[in-house]
Amino acid sequence: MHRKVTDYFLYRWRFIVGYSIFGLAFVGLLVVAGLYIPGGLSQAEMGSVVTANAFSLKSFDPTLIVNLPYHLLQRASLHLFGISPFSIKLPSLVLGALSGIGMLLLLQAWFSRNVAVLTSVLIITTGQFLFVAQNGAPGIMYVFLSVWLLVAATMVSRAKRYVGAWKIALLSVAALSLYTPLSVYILLALGSAIVLHPHLRYLVRQALKARLKVVIAVVAALIVTAPLVYAAVLHPQVLNILLGVPAEKVPIVAHIVQILKQYFDFLSPSSGVTMTPIYSVGSMILILLGIMRLLTTNYTARSYIISAWVILLLPIVIINPANTFVAFVPAVLLLAMGVETLLNSWYQLFPRNPYARLAGLIPLVILVGGLLLSGVDRYVYGYLYDPLTADNFSNDLRLVNNQLGAKTPVQLVATPHELAFYQVVAKYHPGTTASTMVMQPSLAIVSQAANKSLALGTPWRIITDGTAANADRFYIYKTDQK
Repeated sequence: MHRKVTDYFLYRWRFIVGYSIFGLAFVGLLVVAGLYIPGGLSQAEMGSVVTANAFSLKSFDPTLIVNLPYHLLQRASLHLFGISPFSIKLPSLVLGALSGIGMLLLLQAWFSRNVAVLTSVLIITTGQFLFVAQNGAPGIMYVFLSVWLLVAATMVSRAKRYVGAWKIALLSVAALSLYTPLSVYILLALGSAIVLHPHLRYLVRQALKARLKVVIAVVAALIVTAPLVYAAVLHPQVLNILLGVPAEKVPIVAHIVQILKQYFDFLSPSSGVTMTPIYSVGSMILILLGIMRLLTTNYTARSYIISAWVILLLPIVIINPANTFVAFVPAVLLLAMGVETLLNSWYQLFPRNPYARLAGLIPLVILVGGLLLSGVDRYVYGYLYDPLTADNFSNDLRLVNNQLGAKTPVQLVATPHELAFYQVVAKYHPGTTASTMVMQPSLAIVSQAANKSLALGTPWRIITDGTAANADRFYIYKTDQK
């Protein structure tokens, strides 16, 4: 008996295989990125730790309200696991994992399953996502909140069960997003799309009929935003930070050139804390296909949302070109539209021939596999071996932790610029203090920068790091030697 294409095992189980590949790759990449690549801490991560430690209800500082949800998570992680690179990065890893799951759910709701799986696999292997998902700084919050805001909004309009819970989740996520700089623009994009698109207006009117659930959702949102409102009253400049209003004149032309290099300069890629160009050539081609599809199908609700989002974000990205993560979720949706366009174009050539449709999977698999492997390869080798990139991450915390196991009193000596971070380190190690001068403890661990400015004599030991350009990271002095 002649077998059909649909009879083959690989065809019948294609989505299970795809989900399995997505899950295994996702978990593996997050573990590797979180523990080993780049492995060290950036200045932004150290600053985030200092901010998380500084927040206090007893002496409320309204300027610390920015990114408060993330800093509370980071402080809880430090409280539970002590201070280490892993505990600092753990909130980002958890939020990154939830963001990946949310992206898969969102893409499944907005596109077909094959497009959702392919796009999800491509996205989790991009250097930008892997970096922001392991970086112990608040950047991942924008991605997480944007994704789950769209997921909740979609479920409110489509779910047949637990609609009330999704309404509460929608307004709660919307309220939480107000604490993250630039997140208000996704709310404005959704609001603009609702005003302009008739179907979205109808869905909102239907959702408002359940008045009790709406009231509960609004009350939950007001409770979540109460600290933010209080901080904004005390310190109005907080609003400028959240809205991305620049404190000084913006060099528009220079920023536009910088943005073009970040996305399209494939001939001379650059290194730093974030590697550029942000996406590979193949991914950018798919994104451009998505933009073309967006322009030709501008009547759908998703097109209205994406268009409004891009239009609102464009001036914000020009003002803040370093915050490349704010354009990540719109890029994901445009990439998915590009993948959808590519698949539809092939299937339209052979609408009735299953073998030709199946044969089209071969170049598609090669394309996706090439983009996947090149993305991972670029991330691994860039953050491990590129000196201009790797030198932005420090292993000093790991080196210090290895020296703080002794029961004798230890003093960490640092420069005024480093002191705030090492005070947090000392807080989580009993018997340890931190200052800018040696106060005659049993053991003094002096940072490289502080040792240059202090005449302390001959050190008892020098702690080195083979991955750093300046390998002599710490000088240890025993002040109780006979």
